[in-house]
Amino acid sequence: MFKSAYLTKVYEQVEKRNPGEKEFLQAVREVLESLEPVVLADGKYEKNGVIERLVEPERQIVFRVSWVDDQGQVQVNRGYRVQFNSAIGPYKGGIRLHPSVNPSIMKFLGFEQIFKNSLTGLPIGGAKGGSDFDPKGKSDGEVMRFCQSFMTELAKHIGADTDVPAGDIGTGAREIGYMFGQYKRLQNEFTGVLTGKGLTYGGSLARKEATGFGLCYFVDEMLKCMKNDSFKGKTVVVSGSGNVAIYATAKATELGGKVVAMSDSNGYVYDKDGIKLDVVKQIKEVERGRIREYAERVKGAEYHEGCAGIWTVPCDIALPCATQNEIQKESAEILVKNGVVAVGEGANMPSTPEAIAVFQENGILFAPAKAANAGGVATSALEMSQNSMRYSWSFQEVDEKLHGIMVGIFHNAYNAAEKFGMKGNLVAGANIAGFTKVADSMIAQGIAY
Repeated sequence: MFKSAYLTKVYEQVEKRNPGEKEFLQAVREVLESLEPVVLADGKYEKNGVIERLVEPERQIVFRVSWVDDQGQVQVNRGYRVQFNSAIGPYKGGIRLHPSVNPSIMKFLGFEQIFKNSLTGLPIGGAKGGSDFDPKGKSDGEVMRFCQSFMTELAKHIGADTDVPAGDIGTGAREIGYMFGQYKRLQNEFTGVLTGKGLTYGGSLARKEATGFGLCYFVDEMLKCMKNDSFKGKTVVVSGSGNVAIYATAKATELGGKVVAMSDSNGYVYDKDGIKLDVVKQIKEVERGRIREYAERVKGAEYHEGCAGIWTVPCDIALPCATQNEIQKESAEILVKNGVVAVGEGANMPSTPEAIAVFQENGILFAPAKAANAGGVATSALEMSQNSMRYSWSFQEVDEKLHGIMVGIFHNAYNAAEKFGMKGNLVAGANIAGFTKVADSMIAQGIAY
């Protein structure tokens, strides 16, 4: 599996300790494969047991969430917080509310967050949390009661200098508001313990747009530096229709691309004339409807059942912004056959290892999630800074900082890959650049850490 006996031993131990946790094991294996040349080049990482410590969360919290629905029935969900690594700063990572949430997904997301947060250059560690609660179809009252119960337990384990959660799938402004209100009520303090807050109570301008905008800033820099190209005149496909997808579509369009397809968990819409983003926003942000309604409102648009079919739409740039492992090997092969030039991951680990191999073997520019979608957490960290200063920056100031961070992440990843003889391999470069900062901090803080 690995040339390094040390990494082979560590990975086998991870498999033994985490049986059946396929998402987590996939993430660990992908990272360790990238780190092998670093570990072989410098014995200090093995000597100090860095990898063994890195793959084991510092703390895992699992708890019951009891709440009452509108019919007066008691409902029970399971809550999680995986505080993975705090070597470079307080834990930072989103809260995901979705029926698919389980320990494997929580650990995979928290593990990835370590490197993503390190890449931003900001002092934040890696964590993730959530619940198998599904906010879809629930009333505001039901969501509020769930969020208050969830935060009643979570509040014991977080804080502005300990762990600062944020939003994620299923956790938008409404959910963050309810959670923040309960935290403030319990702790009797107004502090920046959650990010993604409303603008009236400590939120940051450009936070909502940040992940989608940041993705396009990264891909644009990648196109510019590796291909002397840009979004201008390119056909773009964006999977998903949530926050990341909407603002990736907005920025890709602003940069000169034409987005022709978007999706949700049921299917996708194709509009050869370019997606009308105002219609998507009305359906998804205001009405909380389904993407098929777009085809009912826009003449000439087509709706197709099955979200995976979106990758059969010919495009120059593919931006997967829906969920993990949405691009399988077969879809990657179709994208390549149809002439894709670049792929930028807006979701967390949306491409399987086999799909990534297809892209790399065919010379497709590939921007991995932990680098390309770091704009959201970067702006969350900027929100933390504003909260600490009791101050707010303008949209333009935040956006400029975001652009600079994303350009910096690209070059750090690109340079790290080149240094270890893997020029152009941004998957390896992102892992190496994120790892070295965290690993060196762990060594400096002692083995007991």
